[in-house]
Amino acid sequence: MKIPSLKISLLLATTLLASGPALAQSANWTGVYLGAEVGGANFKASTLFLSDDNNDVIGGIIAGYDYDLGTFVVGAGADVDFTDNGLSSVPSRPLDRVWRLKLRGGVKIGNGLAYATGGYTNAHINNVGSDGGYFIGGGYEHKIMPNFTVGGEVLYHDYGNFNSTGTDVEVISYQIRGTFRF
Repeated sequence: MKIPSLKISLLLATTLLASGPALAQSANWTGVYLGAEVGGANFKASTLFLSDDNNDVIGGIIAGYDYDLGTFVVGAGADVDFTDNGLSSVPSRPLDRVWRLKLRGGVKIGNGLAYATGGYTNAHINNVGSDGGYFIGGGYEHKIMPNFTVGGEVLYHDYGNFNSTGTDVEVISYQIRGTFRF
């Protein structure tokens, strides 16, 4: 077994001492929130013989409710995102809307919240229609003021056999978020 160097030990000790006050005080996350998010999304469609994907901008509005259990936070929410993410193989059929009903649970880290999320999602593709699926992911939010948070979230969406077309659709979104908390 190798003994950690003095520099690494000092760095770890300094980090723990500096984070002590942040870990001791903890923000209250109970309440309703409304906000917006913007980022990117990878839209992928694949059939037995063909696969195509594209990255584009995505953004929308979010709302929900969190309940603070002390060290842990649980919540439920909904959001809707808009995009014009088209594939080169079928440009007339872009992904234009994704909405979600989500549950989340996480652990408080000082004024921050690291969380996992998942739930039901529905996507709309122009000239094809809408279909439902599931999503999973995670994120981090930080209270920069008592009633305002900023954070980031990454979600994987799976729609399987989209609208019974034989095409599997997946979306990976990565967004920054800002919420006002009541």
